[in-house]
Parts: sequence; structure tokens; C-alpha cells
Amino acid sequence: MRYTLSVARKPSLSPSKITLFLACKLKYRWTYFDPRGRAFFRAKSYYSFGTTLHRVLQRFHDPADTDVVSVEQAVQAVHQAWVSAGYTGPEQEQAKRELGEQAIRDYVEAHLAAPSEAVTVALERFLQTDMGSFRLLGRVDRIDEWPDGSIEIIDYKSGRSDVEEAEVRGDLAMNCYHLLVRETFPERPILATIVAVRTGNRATVGFAPDDADRFGQDLRVLGEEILGTDWEEVVPVRIPACETCDFVPLCARHPEFDISGLTLSRRMSNRDG
Repeated sequence: MRYTLSVARKPSLSPSKITLFLACKLKYRWTYFDPRGRAFFRAKSYYSFGTTLHRVLQRFHDPADTDVVSVEQAVQAVHQAWVSAGYTGPEQEQAKRELGEQAIRDYVEAHLAAPSEAVTVALERFLQTDMGSFRLLGRVDRIDEWPDGSIEIIDYKSGRSDVEEAEVRGDLAMNCYHLLVRETFPERPILATIVAVRTGNRATVGFAPDDADRFGQDLRVLGEEILGTDWEEVVPVRIPACETCDFVPLCARHPEFDISGLTLSRRMSNRDG
């Protein structure tokens, strides 16, 4: 009889997981750690909207996809990629669909009017690296290579209208992507760009190798804190995001959680949960 040795898989963290932990430890628990949270999770319209635009932009920048090369083809691709989950009703969904169509129309028109000299080398690229006690995972929207050899990491934001350079430099996800991409291109200059898709506004900063080293050290410390958290000891604390959080009924079961001031519908959810 042959026996297979079971090897424990190293835990993984991603920019979205880390960002959620920093925003609210309890929401992280209900989303990723405690299965009781699954029954309370609801689809979000902003996620559906963002997913749709990301899919269209992926097709537009894919040189192998010859069906989305014009403005009208890109707008049609919005319909093909549309995700309906999470909207409050037909009116909101239609308004968002029109917003998405216009955003894609403006984006493609601008790109065709002033083509970039950069060559797209990766789309929706999944990257990972070993950080010691955990693996860092990330999916980069787009990676371009410029004629001078520079590598540009591009991240689309569908919910923003503007972006500043300081926001790019301080963005946790972009620093994670830089750390991951730096392993593949250790000697190249690396740029990071956030694109506000709805308006076309963008901001770009350059990252140095030392930036990745410093960020990596801080990330290891934070990762160990996340992995070492005793979830049973985490006390829920009221924050502004509680008003629209799916998991308030779970947090409300804790005797120290203050539900005063929440909307009537939320209080009813608390009692029903």
C-alpha cells in the first residue's frame, strides 16, 4: 500500500486581503476565515461594474483579440461582458451600463487618437512570490514595455474620477505589484500608473529597487500579524463602513458591539440575524 504524505500549504495573502484587514479585521474574518460569513455576503454593483470594464479593456489591449479594435466594437464588448449582479434595480443598472459605455468610448477614442509607443507584454497576469511565512499573490491588470526598456505596471480604477502621484506611490496594491514585477525585471526601470477609467485621468510614478526592499520588509511584518491574529479575541468596533456592511448582523452578536445609530433596516437585520 502506498501512502501519500500530506504537506500543509503555505498561507497566501493578496493586496485585496491585506487592504481589507487594515480596514476592518472583523470583515476580513467573515470574508476569508470564518465560514459563517458566507450566508451574509451580497453581490456588489461596484464590483460588477469594475469587472465589466476590466474585461473590455483586457480585450482591447490584447493584440490577439481582433474583435475589439474600434470604438464601436469596444462599446459592444461592454454588453457582452456585462455583469448584472448587485444592482438595486433596472434603473440603476441601466444608468451604470450607459456610464460604462461612455467610459469605454472615451478611453478607446483617446487611445486611438494618441497611440502609445509602449508594447503590452502581459494582461491580467497572475504573479506570486515567497515572503517567508506566506506567499504574496497578485493579478496585474496590464504590463507594458517602453522602447527604452522601462516596464510600466498599469492598474485600472473604475470607481475613481481622479488620481494623484502621491496616491499611486502610497497605494498598497501598486507596491505589491511592484514587488512582484521587480522579481521578473530586476534590472529594469519600473513605472506604476493608476488609470481612472471613467475620466481617463491617470498618474504615474517611478519605483526604485530600494522601494521594493523596504516595502517587502514592512509587508512581512504585517503578514505575520495577519496570520497570527486570534480571531476569537478581536472585538468588533463601530466604524463608518458598518452602515453598509453585510456582516453587521454577525458583529452585532458580540455584547460589546454598539448598534445604536444604525438605520432601521440594519437594526432589523441585526435582530433577524
